[in-house]
Amino acid sequence: MVDGSGRGRPRSESARAAVLHAVDDLLVEVGYAALTMKGIAERAGVGRQTVYRWWSNKAEVLYEASAIDAREELSVPRSGDPRKDLKAYLDALVRFLAHSHAGAAYRALMGEAQHDAEVAALLASRDILGESAAEVVEAVRQPSGTPLSLEQATALLIGPPFFHLLTGRGADDLDTEQLTEQFVRALSHPGT
Repeated sequence: MVDGSGRGRPRSESARAAVLHAVDDLLVEVGYAALTMKGIAERAGVGRQTVYRWWSNKAEVLYEASAIDAREELSVPRSGDPRKDLKAYLDALVRFLAHSHAGAAYRALMGEAQHDAEVAALLASRDILGESAAEVVEAVRQPSGTPLSLEQATALLIGPPFFHLLTGRGADDLDTEQLTEQFVRALSHPGT
């Protein structure tokens, strides 16, 4: 059998999905250092070569799984009230980073990126959190007349809870209502 490129056997989407479902659960159990391609394959019930058909290392598998889950977990329904939407997004972000297996995967990759240039490049290739926040940020940024770019405004929203959680503090210490109000004030009066 041949895949679309004319080489080898066709890729199995069910095997790919099994790998993506297995990787972040396994990470939570064994930690990033002990996570291996062999372990991922065994947990997913596929051969190691199946895993290597799609990804060249564990960081790539983990990143893709985290990105897929983040898209779902950080998607919040729009209420029509930009402040409520910002708070709902921040609540989802805190849940993702503090409690979700996909958030644990993202945090593990962030840590690894501090000393692994390939993982850093992987994370820099796509801003998962920025993409997820763009719509709620833009709904406040545009009418505010702020000179801040979308990227700057997004960093202003995501930065405080991200820093708080990545430095080991608990999610219960975060007041997303207060963070929302600080963000709206900062956009209305940048530089003050």
